[in-house]
Amino acid sequence: MKRYLLLSDGTVFTGKPLGASGETVGEVVFNTGMTGYQEILTDPSYSGQIVLLTYPLIGNYGINDDDFESDRIQPTGLIVKEACEVPSNWRATKSIDQLLKERNKVAIQGLDTRAITKRIRTAGVTMGCICDDLEVGKARLESVQNYDETDFVYDVTTSDPYEWGREGRREIGEGNESGRVRLVVLDCGLKYNILRRFWKAGCQPIVVPATATVDQIMDLKPDGILLSPGPGDPRRLGPVVETVKGLIGKRPIFGICLGNQLLCHAVGGETYKLKFGHRGSNHPVKDLITGTVTITSQNHGYAVDANSLTGTGAEVTQLNLNDETVEGIRIKGADASSIQYHPEAAPGPWDSRPYFAEFVEKMRATL
Repeated sequence: MKRYLLLSDGTVFTGKPLGASGETVGEVVFNTGMTGYQEILTDPSYSGQIVLLTYPLIGNYGINDDDFESDRIQPTGLIVKEACEVPSNWRATKSIDQLLKERNKVAIQGLDTRAITKRIRTAGVTMGCICDDLEVGKARLESVQNYDETDFVYDVTTSDPYEWGREGRREIGEGNESGRVRLVVLDCGLKYNILRRFWKAGCQPIVVPATATVDQIMDLKPDGILLSPGPGDPRRLGPVVETVKGLIGKRPIFGICLGNQLLCHAVGGETYKLKFGHRGSNHPVKDLITGTVTITSQNHGYAVDANSLTGTGAEVTQLNLNDETVEGIRIKGADASSIQYHPEAAPGPWDSRPYFAEFVEKMRATL
């Protein structure tokens, strides 16, 4: 049986079924990581997107119960060259095909993924549809809203506040650990490993919806505030930006990925869409203050406009060495800073993990 990937410009790639049957539509993007497909599949920042994994064999170590980064599969679809049918790993409980079928997610394999990647790099990201019938796929693609016109953050944020503890998610107030600083996390598309890393660094993370107000956040008596990663265009998140604006100067603030872009907008800066984004585990970033270079894990399609920060009180602190895009900013006199990449990795290198302990120390210094 054949399955197709239909792009918005009419280009068709023919492959074989993977996962559930049916059709799915999304913005087609690629990730260059060699491992970490389970974490990628459960990363909320991929909401609304069909993810192409450039590494040719996916699924060889299976799916386990420990490496999920959220409670669901987040991309609308998946594209791989070859999906391993018989994984080999002592932690594995199922194959990637079994997971996709269980979660009713449509995917495709057996295509020329290099050709698709080269096309995206040349022409930019595009909307696409994975389907078994080209006429049905064409109709779906014509009827769907463009990725840039959709607010995905409100689909992936938590509906209710909660705490994160030693065993994971729990109701607020259930924990009784002493000596931990209180970190309120504005959830715009949070990955579990961010909470795990902050917990290990000595925090008590308290997660609130992206719709939380300044007063609701401050009522939780935070020692610090985290602006989380998330999907979509930050320019569509006016209410969230206003919340961030109201929080600046009240407590130490740290932003990750989308959080970096929200902090930029909160001080009057601008962002723009990248041609094909940064998605992978080997992006070199230079710290302009220390001169050090770290290899980072990234997943974003928008970037901060450095020129727009002039006169805002924000300064660029880090740059991507591949294309010199902004990778970090800080707000002078406000104890607020952010980075564009993912220090928690999952998947990816651990070079930037010290940021968790450093921010915890900042929070303790204000007590």
